This record gives sequence, C-alpha cells and structure tokens, in this order.
Amino acid sequence: MFVTILIFVAILGLLVFVHELGHFIVAKKSGMKVDEFGFGFPPRVIGIQKIDGKFKLVWGHRGALDSAHTVYSINLIPLGGFVKIVGENNEGESDPQSFINKPFGRRLLTLLAGVFMNVILAWVLLSIGLGIGLPAAVDGSSSLPKGARLSEQSAAILEVRKDSPAEKADLKIGDVIVSINGQETKTSGEVQKFVSEHKGQQLSFVIKRGQQNENKSVEALANPPENEGPTGIVLADVGKLSYPWYLAPWAGAQATVLQLGGIVSGLYHLIASGVGFDSLGGPVKIAQLTGQVADLGILYLLQFAAFLSLNLAILNVLPFPALDGGRVLFLFIEKIRGKRNNQKIEQWANTAGFALLLLLMLAVTVKDIRGL
Repeated sequence: MFVTILIFVAILGLLVFVHELGHFIVAKKSGMKVDEFGFGFPPRVIGIQKIDGKFKLVWGHRGALDSAHTVYSINLIPLGGFVKIVGENNEGESDPQSFINKPFGRRLLTLLAGVFMNVILAWVLLSIGLGIGLPAAVDGSSSLPKGARLSEQSAAILEVRKDSPAEKADLKIGDVIVSINGQETKTSGEVQKFVSEHKGQQLSFVIKRGQQNENKSVEALANPPENEGPTGIVLADVGKLSYPWYLAPWAGAQATVLQLGGIVSGLYHLIASGVGFDSLGGPVKIAQLTGQVADLGILYLLQFAAFLSLNLAILNVLPFPALDGGRVLFLFIEKIRGKRNNQKIEQWANTAGFALLLLLMLAVTVKDIRGL
C-alpha cells in the first residue's frame, strides 16, 4: 500500500509539474513577470533567486526576496508544482509585464501551454515505451505496422460472457491463457481450435493474472448458446509491440493521437448519453488503479501515466471557469467584445468554478472510498 501511494504521488507530481512548467516557459518567453515557480505545494522549504548573476538562497518564508526576480522554490507537499504569473488573476494593470497587459496571442499560448506539455509528455512516454516494447492487441505479425516487432505473443481474454463456464470458473478480462491440459497456447486461434476439439470435457486452464499463474478448471460445453463459444470467452492476440529507436517517436506520436481521439470520443459519448457516470473516479480510484497497473510492470505504468497525462490535458482544455479552457473562453470573449472584461465578474466566475470543482472532487472521493 505504501509503495502504491509513493508511485501514485510520483506520477501525479510529474503530470502537474510538467503542466505548470509549460505555463512558466511560455510566460517567461512572452515577457511576463513570474513571481514564483515551485516544485510541490507550499509551505515553502527553500527558495532560490538569481540576482545580478548571483544566487540568493532563502529557507522557508524567512528572509527578504527581491520582488523583481522569479523565486524558484521547493515546497513541502510533493504533488506537482505551481506558477505565479503577475496578472493571471486580473491584477497588475499598471505593470507592463503583467499577463493582462500582453497581446491576445501571447496570453492564449500561455494558457494553453500546460495542455500542450501534457500531450508532449504522453508522446515522450509512449515513444520510450514503444522503443522498449509496449503491450498491445494485434491481429498477427502479417498486419504489423512497418518496422514494428512483436514478441511474447499470447491469447488474452477480452470478454467473459455472463453465466458462462468461464465466469463460473472465475476467468476474468485481461487473463492470459498460458496452456490448456498442459498444451501451450500462444494465439487465440490455437485456444479456439483446442477447445472446439474437446467439447463436452472439463479442461484445465493455466492463466497468467498479473505476475502470477493460476490453474482454472473450465467446462467446454458440447452445445453452447447461439453466438457463444463452448467456454464463453472472447479472445484477442496480444504481445509486446516495439520499434527501432528511429521509428519509436513517430509511432509514439501516432499512439498519442489515437489515444486523444479515444478519450475525446469517450467523453462525448459520456456527455451525450449520460451512460457511464457511475464509473467515473477521482484520486482514490486512480491511486487504486495505479497499484494494479504497477503490479503488471514498469511498461504498463508508462502507458498508464501517458493515458493520465492526456486525460489531464483534455480536462484542462474544457471551457469551465477556473480551468485553462475557462480562462481561454474569457480571453476570446474579451477579443470579440474589443475591450477588457469586467474583472470582478471574471474573478467571481473563476472562484465559483474552483469551488464547484472542489465539491465535485469531494463527492467523487467519498464515492470511491465507499466503493473500496
């Protein structure tokens, strides 16, 4: 449990830190004044400023800081990071380096930079993973992308039909079939052929679940229900898909685009149909999933971290007050109106949006804890 929490904190910290780093880099390049860029959340442990080529060190909040220079801080709570840009909360109208006094384009890029960085992080993680070899469903070596290599091919369970022999035998989605009656099986075709030849018999399955092998006794029905196999499972061929180092970045980019498309499609379906809200989870559920993924190995963690990074990007770009997308929406409203928005109304909307997000997070967390 402790190791799971450490892994979860490390992944979450990386995703948030990279997001805030994007805002920081673009803000600096755009000539905006940044008061502080911190790793972790306050209270501050140590702060560093570079003044006239010399580094000034301040422990905690003791000691004077030069307000004209950025503080680079390390903070006590290691859950990502933050950036304080002058004018991001509509202050500093008299400061030419304030966010609100910069052109539309620079402000837009600064707001979207965190989202871009999360997408880039996902691309980097997937590229590294595909250079080593990531788990993937395949149709066979003949249909592999150009330059791709497939290793450790096996047959995995994609679906277990209700009230089927497989469900009664406690077979689960994700189980890999190692052998049946002592005969090794590496493809779904081999599994289906063996089961079809032994209808009406009790079969001894060896399945790999996580890092452990388990023995399961499964009946192969002589007369299975229509459109259902003798054991009631749907299979897929899986293996480790890898690319040469010079092709891995391109393959990683393609995988990133496909995952982004899948997340957006899933979100649209969720909103349009309302089906699936019960499956939504917060930090507790993500931490639980992190532990399950960690048991499968580092390559699965790479995939999982990339997936979370893309989800964070999509979440932040939504046009909801307090999120990056909400601030972008206000920025476009200002551009269309041709004059600055009412700062009090905008600040109130962002504050209310933040409060609603906290309440939603609290409700989801309570639901996750009950689900445990």
